[in-house]
Amino acid sequence: MNIYDSANQLEQDLRKTTEVAELKLAFEAVKANDLAYKLFDKVQNKQFELQQKQMQGQEISDDDIKAMRELTDQLSNYSEIQNLMEKEQKMNSMMDELNKIISKPIAEIYQDK
Repeated sequence: MNIYDSANQLEQDLRKTTEVAELKLAFEAVKANDLAYKLFDKVQNKQFELQQKQMQGQEISDDDIKAMRELTDQLSNYSEIQNLMEKEQKMNSMMDELNKIISKPIAEIYQDK
């Protein structure tokens, strides 16, 4: 058996899950609300900007943190974004569980020290 065949099958199986379907619908609802989508995009861009700063060893300023907090506070004004975040949490929980399963052989190696 080829491990990559198993990975590709898992990818196909993931596409059929309720979690992925619900996440897709939630994201489509965000995109359908122009104001919500623009805010969502701003938050993502700000997150990327802050990650880039961190990776380059630059300090994240109090102004950066304040700007990010202000943007994320605005997210709660949109039920579409709240729903998307809920669906993302469900998806992340499933991915965490899958990661534990997939990583089990490696974890066992270190447990047997």
